Amino acid sequence: MLPEPSIKKDDKKAAILIWVVSIVVFVAVAFLASKKFDIKLGFDVHIFALINAILNSIVVMLLIAALLAVKQEKYVLHKNLMLIAIVLSVLFLVSYICHHLLAGETRFGDINHDGILSDDEKVKVGVVRYIYFILLFTHIPLAAIVLPFILFTAYRALIGEYPQHKKLTRITWPMWLYVAVTGVIVYLMIAPYYTLK
Repeated sequence: MLPEPSIKKDDKKAAILIWVVSIVVFVAVAFLASKKFDIKLGFDVHIFALINAILNSIVVMLLIAALLAVKQEKYVLHKNLMLIAIVLSVLFLVSYICHHLLAGETRFGDINHDGILSDDEKVKVGVVRYIYFILLFTHIPLAAIVLPFILFTAYRALIGEYPQHKKLTRITWPMWLYVAVTGVIVYLMIAPYYTLK
């Protein structure tokens, strides 16, 4: 049996809130991506990137578990797993911003960690560099647009509009899964080039 709605339907207020949150997050991430603060925290700030990868890995497992739960008609479990995935994604966002503000840019293939990618380093890294950039250039745009999809999809479920929720999920779920999986892969590929901060 499908659960009762958790919140009262108000499409206008929900749409405004979802778009405001999505735009503010997008602008904040875009603006902060170009900033770097030289603050000495006493630990390697790349720990935030590791936290991001761990959170993304957990989100991947939650998304798969939630899909299995809904297919078995375990709707309350599905709802709880998805809400946990949303909360972890918020924590990811905070950690992501911290990492970029404190660590700055890392160049893929910068073997000697001098901040300059030489032709020799490009040759040594080889075709893996192109694979990295293909993943990155698909991950970034999808990561930028997935948030309103997630919020609208969750909203439809929370107000009990399950047919609309299911329709949105066909777009949102694979996009969110792809962003989470490629986030982990991108981390594993770039982590060897982090310098101690």
